[in-house]
Amino acid sequence: MNAPIRATDTSTAISMPIEGMTCASCVGRVERALKTVPGVETVSVNLATERANMTMSATVDRTALIATVQNVGYSVPASFVATSDPIELSVEGMTCASCVGRVERALMAVPGVTQAVVNLATERATIKGSVSAVSLVAAIEDVGYEARVIGTISDRSESQDADRAEKKEIERRELTRDFTVAAVLTAPVFLMEMGAHLLPGVHRLIEASIGMQWSWYIQFALTTLVLFAPGIRFYDKGLPALWRLAPDMNSLVAVGSLAAYGYSLVATFAPGFLPPGTVNVYYEAAAVIVTLILLGRLLEARAKGRTSEAIKRLVGLQAKTARVRRGGKAVDLPIGSVVAGDIVEVRPGERVPLDGELVEGESYVDESMITGEPIPVSKVVGSALVGGTINQKGAFAFRATAVGGNTVLAQIIRMVEQAQGSKLPIQAMVDKVTMWFVPAVFAVAALTFAGWLYFGPSPALTFAMINAVAVLIIACPCAMGLATPTSIMVGTGRGAELGVLFRKGEALQLLKDAKVVALDKTGTLTEGKPMLTDLELAAGFDRTSVLGLVAAVESKSEHPIARAIVEAAALEGVALQPVSDFMSVTGFGVKAMAGGKHIEIGADRYMIELGHDVTVFSAVAERLGNEGKSPLFAAIGGKLAAIIAVADPIKATTPAAIKVMHDLGLKVAMITGDNARTARAIAMRLGIDEVVAEVLPDGKVEAVRRLKGQFGKIAFVGDGINDAPALAEADVGLAIGTGTDIAIEAADVVLMSGSLQSVPSAIALSKATIGNIRQNLFWAFAYNTALIPVAAGALYPSLGILLSPVFAAGAMALSSIFVLGNALRLRRFKIDN
Repeated sequence: MNAPIRATDTSTAISMPIEGMTCASCVGRVERALKTVPGVETVSVNLATERANMTMSATVDRTALIATVQNVGYSVPASFVATSDPIELSVEGMTCASCVGRVERALMAVPGVTQAVVNLATERATIKGSVSAVSLVAAIEDVGYEARVIGTISDRSESQDADRAEKKEIERRELTRDFTVAAVLTAPVFLMEMGAHLLPGVHRLIEASIGMQWSWYIQFALTTLVLFAPGIRFYDKGLPALWRLAPDMNSLVAVGSLAAYGYSLVATFAPGFLPPGTVNVYYEAAAVIVTLILLGRLLEARAKGRTSEAIKRLVGLQAKTARVRRGGKAVDLPIGSVVAGDIVEVRPGERVPLDGELVEGESYVDESMITGEPIPVSKVVGSALVGGTINQKGAFAFRATAVGGNTVLAQIIRMVEQAQGSKLPIQAMVDKVTMWFVPAVFAVAALTFAGWLYFGPSPALTFAMINAVAVLIIACPCAMGLATPTSIMVGTGRGAELGVLFRKGEALQLLKDAKVVALDKTGTLTEGKPMLTDLELAAGFDRTSVLGLVAAVESKSEHPIARAIVEAAALEGVALQPVSDFMSVTGFGVKAMAGGKHIEIGADRYMIELGHDVTVFSAVAERLGNEGKSPLFAAIGGKLAAIIAVADPIKATTPAAIKVMHDLGLKVAMITGDNARTARAIAMRLGIDEVVAEVLPDGKVEAVRRLKGQFGKIAFVGDGINDAPALAEADVGLAIGTGTDIAIEAADVVLMSGSLQSVPSAIALSKATIGNIRQNLFWAFAYNTALIPVAAGALYPSLGILLSPVFAAGAMALSSIFVLGNALRLRRFKIDN
């Protein structure tokens, strides 16, 4: 991959392919043109490789380089534009769905941007295309928000995450302080103006003591402090947005509270400007609006913090130091100082700091943070280790094989963040509505004011002002903006805890619609390697001696079946006898001398030729055949001793997983390159509905298409290189995390445990998350659709009911909290397998 151009680079090297050069003149022309691009230091164009190698002293927009080459008559392959990593920005100041739409439109207007996704819950923007981060930040600042470069998806650092977490904590502390100050100042205003509704005689007490006019002066002073100290954030953001004709939620709060405050100001200091009977103050409405919205923001910030707890826990698994052997002794080093190839020591109970291969000692390691499986895994010399897992009682040393962003844990964090930052298809409808939502609310508020002013009862101006303010305050674009991303954040985070990684956010929506799950056999349904599954003995023979003699002879063979028998003997601790006179009998089997005895191993026809009666094992042979296994026979010392079967055994978790899939109403199919007899036998044992056997990779793709046409949306589960095309063809591809990198790259979902039980977990989580999103969207739209007309006074003609701006502010604050609280329920998701 070519080096991406980043805003933080001081000197960047880049290699750009160029098409159309035919001679040395072309080379000179391209070099001279590229040297004119500001920021380019050196240029070397190679005619043979058809590439221009450049160094830049400053950030250079890739589109400028491409345009320069095109202007002198040559072309740059389209693939070059897509080689840069996605750029990630932190965006501050967004409060609602309208802000999200505005930032996305600003980013998409930057030349070179091919895709921009803005997430309100994570407050991040992910941008793809050939563009400099500087121009992206400028575009965001031009529409009134603050942005800073986090980096590219592939070069994120832990310190950046820590800085962001600290910044969010400071924001929460500031909100807590502002809300506390606002609440203390608002309480007397509320009691002085609304106290009569709670305690009879409050107004008489005020008139008899300080007088009503002085009460208004005090309310004015306190409300002014509330609005322009803790509440200033709404005006700093909302009013400039209004001047730019791009109003957001801050604009609604700013205009609503200032309308109530301004009306009260006139009533207090210039009552002659108001019609008779309309001289009233609404300081309490302005103050309570600001205080309740601050409370909503505070609760929202705390809830947002909980939605990202899964990522925080994953980041917390990363070790800060490692004990590395340097200069003949072990020293503690910062994790960033460890390089691939270093030997790292791990003591009992410690966390494995990096990925590696065990070279000394042995132990059991708790890998539940990666796989979701609670049982510790045995580790011996040669075993792979994953950083972040926990060593149990043994001590060992390992060679670091992956460091920094290349570790499994770093990749998991990256996958989860990418999924959390993605936008689901269901969000498209929300985006269309929210684009016009805030302007529509201002229009409704204006119509409300005009309607009450011209058609309302006396005092019409008071009714008009109060109801227009209620409309502005009760509208809640926040709930619509948070409905989808918060559920995605919690759902994908919970999936990571269960060992289910959604590499692409859209898979979270598509997986719930799957009608059929197609499974590869080898490594998915089965363990993926041959093992000794059956050893039945003839009378007079014992297992240990037979296995030892047979394994001794088979140790001279390289056949996979032979290796499986030898491994079985090693696992059972059976010693192997010396072997001599080993010979392969073509088409029949093998023979040798072991332990002073003649040993023959082979098919039934070999035993018959040797004169042995194999009918004594006929029942066992028939059973093995029905299970798709090919039996072998062993003769020892001239007597038939045993029948043996080696097969790729079904994983212990597979039958239960298939049952859960059927319970979810799914069809289950097997697509395999293995022989049809074995495939049908396994399918019969597991209750699989459809079998497609003896197919090559392109045949698997055809099978996926046929099943898709027959049953509907399909999820394909595989683990090998030969599964990659089928994983890509399926509506949703799920890769077994213990499989190949190619399969994982082609998949939409990665199942870290290697257990098929993760498949129904992933499907159930998809259904739960999308169901949660729909609940949130229903609430957000139903809330606004129902309460905006009520705030406008729709119930007044028939029921005489009007909605106070104070209650409107409370309802608006609670609507966002409801959405966040509902999304947080997904943290308790579990499925009974």
